[in-house]
Amino acid sequence: MAVMLAFSLQSGSNGNCIYVETEGVRLLFDAGINGVQAEKKLAARGRSIRDIDAVIISHDHGDHIRYAGIFQRKYGLPLYVTRPTMDIAAKRHPIGKLHDVRDFCSGGHIDFGTVTVHAIPTPHDSADGSAFVITSRRGKRLGILTDLGHVFDGLHEVISTLDAVFIESNYDPDMLAKGPYPAFLKKRIKGPEGHLSNAEAAELLKLASADSLKWACLAHLSEQNNKASLAIATHRRIVHSRLPLYVASRYAPSEILQI
Repeated sequence: MAVMLAFSLQSGSNGNCIYVETEGVRLLFDAGINGVQAEKKLAARGRSIRDIDAVIISHDHGDHIRYAGIFQRKYGLPLYVTRPTMDIAAKRHPIGKLHDVRDFCSGGHIDFGTVTVHAIPTPHDSADGSAFVITSRRGKRLGILTDLGHVFDGLHEVISTLDAVFIESNYDPDMLAKGPYPAFLKKRIKGPEGHLSNAEAAELLKLASADSLKWACLAHLSEQNNKASLAIATHRRIVHSRLPLYVASRYAPSEILQI
């Protein structure tokens, strides 16, 4: 039976990129790290950036789209992005000239042969953000659920259908409250268009962990307002299961995870 493989190249406000491979299809989600970093981190896990079939962008923030132009011009990778996301990103970031941009709609899907990527609209503070569910012909389902804004309607149901998930676990409320960020930024992070806390992510997993989830990788951890050990401890306290948990590093590629 064909497996689905995935790993995070890097995750956090300093840049995001996730690799997914299944049934001969190789995809990158987001382009928030530069081409040299992406090439080296893929090679460290035995993959070549030149074998990638597409780069799919979640939203217009720089830590997700900043290097999309490099990925395309240097490596010839098709870029999938919603039109509102591209319009805003082109004004805010030095993306440069693009020659192969393919539109998708948040709420729609993209087909790559036997693999389908479903785009789920999010209330994050971007022009047209999406989370993603990757589904193989054999029915394996992986979620890439970061920059969610808040626990919006339908999110529980999405997670309950997944075999595995990358889920944002961005901040610890106490660390955020006592940390160095200005008041407006703290309000933005914990507000309805910001990020999920460790506890919010854990509560989502708690509802799904008794069903089909094989593992969860905690992603987009804040450098100032979270710690990997704290995120894991919070999830272990709330989830109360043997669900395997991993943490996507802000700097190094994760191990290859399998469904």
